Amino acid sequence: MLYFPAMNRIGEAFERVRSEGRTGLVVFLTAGYPDLDATFELVPALAEAGADVIELGVPFSDPLADGVTIQASSQHALGQGVSLRGCLDLVARLRDRVPQTGLLLMGYYNPVFQYGTRQFALDAQRAGLDGLIMADLPEEESGPLREELAPRGIALVPLFAPTSTDARIAAGCKYASGFVYCVSLTGVTGTRDQVGGGAFSLVQRVRQHTSLPLAVGFGISTHEHVEAVGQNADGAVVGSALIRVLMESPRERIVEDASSFVAQLRGGNIHRKAMQ
Repeated sequence: MLYFPAMNRIGEAFERVRSEGRTGLVVFLTAGYPDLDATFELVPALAEAGADVIELGVPFSDPLADGVTIQASSQHALGQGVSLRGCLDLVARLRDRVPQTGLLLMGYYNPVFQYGTRQFALDAQRAGLDGLIMADLPEEESGPLREELAPRGIALVPLFAPTSTDARIAAGCKYASGFVYCVSLTGVTGTRDQVGGGAFSLVQRVRQHTSLPLAVGFGISTHEHVEAVGQNADGAVVGSALIRVLMESPRERIVEDASSFVAQLRGGNIHRKAMQ
């Protein structure tokens, strides 16, 4: 029997976004960059600054979709011994600090496969994980993992690109949960001057196959980008631009600088979310 996860913190976050009439903000941090203590400090601060959902990147040695910025942060974290097990432990530590914030792990399938899909799903449930994004796991091979995650209320979020066919979108949306990640361009992550031109036509195509929230990512780096995305989709995903802020900030200012950047993306000040 196939189960679908009940609405968890991800769904609740997008419901709040919809009721408030604004664009949802999903931010990406590489777990363990510049160190695990920093990630532990950053997540609650970014939630307070306005992030609705937070993706924690699982460092991986052979990424397919990561641009140079995220690759560099991932290599740094790997050098410090950050593993999938360590990422789950981090989620467990964070859960009490951000009880209402959706937390996802984003990465590649090999570490999950080596961990064991059933054991991973059990440990992810114990940690309080809300969702998982596997950048290199096609829908037709996702069944074993999905069937372990779904009964435990953990969303498996699909990704589609402008090159995705309508048939693949339909197949991927059939079992999607949490939200759907629409990649704005063909290529890897990284900041761009404007949102990829194929993003909004992709959103329109995906809308025909699902009622789940749609989030656009890759190349989103400014409040103006977020607002442009919000004219067509439910949320914007910001990753490389935030990692760049971390790279350019002294360690003692990293939380303050990152929080200010997230608040700017939301178009307000650092305490905007806390005051709502």
